Amino acid sequence: MRTTDFSKAPPQARSGAMFIGATKYSGPLSLIRLGRTWSKLVRDMKRMDGYRWHKVWWEFPFTLGTIAFFEDTDALMKFARTRHHRDLMCWVTDNGTKYASGGWIRIFTAEPGGYSNGVWRAEDGTMAHIEDFTALSSEQAGPSVHRAGRSGGA
Repeated sequence: MRTTDFSKAPPQARSGAMFIGATKYSGPLSLIRLGRTWSKLVRDMKRMDGYRWHKVWWEFPFTLGTIAFFEDTDALMKFARTRHHRDLMCWVTDNGTKYASGGWIRIFTAEPGGYSNGVWRAEDGTMAHIEDFTALSSEQAGPSVHRAGRSGGA
């Protein structure tokens, strides 16, 4: 069901800004040294107003990434200015490729509307699909969710 009310949804759904980024570390020693600052950084992040949720992801052999959700872009950018985040970013980048050989960051903002169902639906707890798909930029209206002559079901 389409909605703009995510008050009953998990923290990620109540977020207005998402950070995703990764660093390709130069080897196991860099990852070990990372641990010193990382735990402090996560502690700071979780205590901040506007923090919603995060996950760490790994890609073989030495890439670590983070997906983090915040109330809004300002909350995310305030976190970027914290002591431990600054220390970590300077440590990673100030020595050329000694500790890492690459990194990237993308920041996304949420559209006001989205979809929710069942226990996560604030309006009425309805468990139902939308009647029509959201229109693409090249369409006036999206097609029906149900295909002609077919009913719902798995």
